[in-house]
Amino acid sequence: MDDVILRSFRPEDTPWLVEQHKVLYARDEGFDGSFAILVAQILQDFSAAHDKGRERGWVAERAGRPLGSIFCVAQDDQTAKLRLFLLLPEARGLGLGKRMLTTCMDFARASGYRQMVLWTHESHAAACALYRAFGWQLTASKPVHSFGVDLVEQSWQIWL
Repeated sequence: MDDVILRSFRPEDTPWLVEQHKVLYARDEGFDGSFAILVAQILQDFSAAHDKGRERGWVAERAGRPLGSIFCVAQDDQTAKLRLFLLLPEARGLGLGKRMLTTCMDFARASGYRQMVLWTHESHAAACALYRAFGWQLTASKPVHSFGVDLVEQSWQIWL
């Protein structure tokens, strides 16, 4: 993965990110189209009005081909929120997720946040194992019906 760069998100990355979330989550989780709508709204909001000093998105790329994304956005003055952490299947298990998570957390720390939070689903076992390995703590878990399926929603937190 030495040939993979992490570059800043650009608004023109939006269609690719929405499509990858739509395809992968439909295939792997059975999510309906409402998930892609949520991803599109998150990216539209980020592109329109993010704080360039305290919020950032990255796209992992190899030879001009995107492989994934991760975002750090403000939840409040002291808390950063990790969002849209995605890796294509062929880029998983090679250490790129660790690199992306480290980059995002280091940015949050350098930007003055005291903690980070994230929202995910229990079914994302590999991502949850990665969060736990980095010191994140599961703070809440509850069954929900979202995106057309029954899920167990999770909230995680780490003090920086």
